[in-house]
Amino acid sequence: MAEASEAVRVYQHFREIFGADRPRPRSRRREPRPGSEPFTPGRDPKPLGDTIDVLSSELGWSGPLSQHDLLASWADVAGEDTAKHSEPIGIEGGVLQVRCESTAWATQLRMMRSQLVARILERYPGAGVETIRFQGPDAPTWKWGPRSVPGRGPRDTYG
Repeated sequence: MAEASEAVRVYQHFREIFGADRPRPRSRRREPRPGSEPFTPGRDPKPLGDTIDVLSSELGWSGPLSQHDLLASWADVAGEDTAKHSEPIGIEGGVLQVRCESTAWATQLRMMRSQLVARILERYPGAGVETIRFQGPDAPTWKWGPRSVPGRGPRDTYG
């Protein structure tokens, strides 16, 4: 007699274990659950945006998402002309850090700080921004490069 294939052997093994002649339980007809009939209240599909909002708030993502929205839409908050001369760097400890093109722009934006914070709180209340710090451009440094020397070096005029 030819050897049975592996599939046949596995089938016969399971049949021995679980029994071949076990009667199958009859499926009884379930009563419909309340509210599961079509066209009843509560059966309408919900918008995907609402589901994502609930999920992000449950997972604690609302703050970081709001912060990234603020950084991405800086031109809407500050205005197109102002955004050309400044860029938000990041938010740490409730402080929005903005790098400006020049010290004049940094000074001008410092005078507009309260208006900008009010706009941010109105549009992005979950961002957690309490104040804004405006920085001028990075100044050149003499600490590195071919002409650097330890100590005060060539700028030492006192002695």
